[in-house]
Amino acid sequence: MVTLDRIRIVLVNTTHPGNIGSAARAMKTMGLHDFCLVAPLQFPHPKARELATGASDILDSAIVVETLDEAISDCTLVVGTSARNRTIPWPLVTPRVLADKLKNEAPYSQTAILFGQEQSGLTNDALQRCHFHVQIPANPEYSSLNLAAAVQVIAYEFRVASLSHTEEMETWDYPLATIADMEKFFIHLQSVLIDIDFLKMNAPRKLMTRMRRLFARARLDRMEMNMLRGMLAAVQEAIKQKAIKQEAVKRDTP
Repeated sequence: MVTLDRIRIVLVNTTHPGNIGSAARAMKTMGLHDFCLVAPLQFPHPKARELATGASDILDSAIVVETLDEAISDCTLVVGTSARNRTIPWPLVTPRVLADKLKNEAPYSQTAILFGQEQSGLTNDALQRCHFHVQIPANPEYSSLNLAAAVQVIAYEFRVASLSHTEEMETWDYPLATIADMEKFFIHLQSVLIDIDFLKMNAPRKLMTRMRRLFARARLDRMEMNMLRGMLAAVQEAIKQKAIKQEAVKRDTP
């Protein structure tokens, strides 16, 4: 069953305070309450409260942060809303399929659904931090959807899924890695790939973007994350020892 308490709605760089209020109202009608705003242009604002219409408690409890990292660091699943296809395709689902996937998330997991700025949507950097992208199958001849309306559509699917019981999910031995864990891993991975000259920063060819997509699909748990970080550390140590030996040979060579 979908646990609504473990779903966070994240609005990124929202420009109109009315959309924040309307989104809060959409959330409350569907039983969602975890609301996070990333660098909103205007908030708090009377217009947000006016359009919340009975959902002022959602506004009052909203967390306001300056960066996306702060909003999702504790999450184990991050999904970005996207109205268009990208150069490098990402796993893409409809709201209904996404809601169905959430039925199999562990009870402790925290899910974040990201909504971008009204005119331009989420940035590529934000979308690359996501495990999936979700796209509302609107009329292709006029697919423009108001921000709060998009929140309403997706929240509705979560509400419906939360009312249906499914078989108990298979237990897992370790918790999933959080986004904060994943970011540390990607920094470590990039460093090692540079050290072994596999990643050339003067011609990266979107290698790290594709690496992000690969590991987002894998949904690593903490033990798997620790194993990979250990492997990377071992590679770094091997490089260091090889350099030491080569330096010793140079010193001993007449």
